[in-house]
Amino acid sequence: MSLRETFSVFLRIGLLSFGGPAGQIALLHRELVEQRQWLSEKEFLSALNFCMLLPGPEAMQLATYAGWKRHGMTGGLMAGVLFVLPGALLILALSLLYASFGNLPALTAVFWGLKAAVLAIVLEALFKVARRALRTTADWITASLAFLALFVFALPFPLVILVAALSGMLMPPVTGDGESAIIRPSWRATVLTTLQWAAIWLIPLAALHLVPGTEHILARLGRMFSVLAVVTFGGAYAVLVSLGQTMVEQTGWLTAREMIDALALAETTPGPLILVGQFVAFLAAAKQDGSLWAGLAASLVFLWMTFTPCFLWIFAGAPWIDYLQSRPRLAAALARITAAVVGVILNLSLWFGLHVVFAGVKRLPGTVPVWWPDIQGFDPAALVLACAAALALLGAKLGIPKTLALSALAGLIWRLVLN
Repeated sequence: MSLRETFSVFLRIGLLSFGGPAGQIALLHRELVEQRQWLSEKEFLSALNFCMLLPGPEAMQLATYAGWKRHGMTGGLMAGVLFVLPGALLILALSLLYASFGNLPALTAVFWGLKAAVLAIVLEALFKVARRALRTTADWITASLAFLALFVFALPFPLVILVAALSGMLMPPVTGDGESAIIRPSWRATVLTTLQWAAIWLIPLAALHLVPGTEHILARLGRMFSVLAVVTFGGAYAVLVSLGQTMVEQTGWLTAREMIDALALAETTPGPLILVGQFVAFLAAAKQDGSLWAGLAASLVFLWMTFTPCFLWIFAGAPWIDYLQSRPRLAAALARITAAVVGVILNLSLWFGLHVVFAGVKRLPGTVPVWWPDIQGFDPAALVLACAAALALLGAKLGIPKTLALSALAGLIWRLVLN
């Protein structure tokens, strides 16, 4: 397989990676496992388990791993960059439009239509992953408990994954599969890779503090996004609330309306949901500095400080995935994480679905803080369009590009012509 073919496939994935982690994982599975067999089912799930344990956007890291598996570091860089680049360019263009003209009705209408289609993609992902990952009664119990822990009780994501892993490690180990002969990767190579990418990540961060004034907004944004890159376990959903509080309540760089618009853009554009931070960084810097050039610089700061650590995690850790999978107790732990991931995707799917069909969704106060929609904000047109998109994708087998295009057109017609 040539690099040119790898480039075209991951560019396609980057252009179609709507729907947040659930939809993106489904897209990666369809492209890499079902259609091209670049990864086996076991390789895909093992890598997904590993990426779920890492801070940062798990789908982008999974794409980076797939590229690394095919062409080493060159392939990993290509896959990771292409996964992020289309969404980043679109977010940059929308940031320029938003900063210059405010929210545009036509864009809002297109995104409304896309969100309904993405819900169908997310549900397709859930069914496919569950069918392959849930094989035993213990798997079903683990997935159910993971879903309840996240959706109903709002327990921390790392805690859910840790408990699932521990439950697997405590099970009697299964041996005799012949995989224990896998050679352990070199610690020296791992350390050198870690130091190399840590330097690539942190030297530019240090350079930002050479900008006059140690509290220049670019330096502050660089520090903030570097910290978030290390602590955001569970993907973008784990950081959205913290990011909103920082930008709106603590710094006052954005208004609540601007933050809501940022979330809407991130949910309905391709690429990792964490790209919401690019829009936020652009607006914050442009408003503080009074220049769109400052917004552009802030966008670059966000992209570097957020995604460079992802390459560090994958290039240092990917060689260890097969080895860890060959250890009986660790393999059992990863199997439990695989089952828990189904509950995680179900949580994300239901969370996303509620935000598509209802204008407002929030957690109920109390000891059982389940997500609950604002019934008065029910959008029947969004539900109808989501069902139509599901029929087009799952029934008529139109494929993702045609389904997204038709849904975007339906959004324009409904919001700007009929409504």
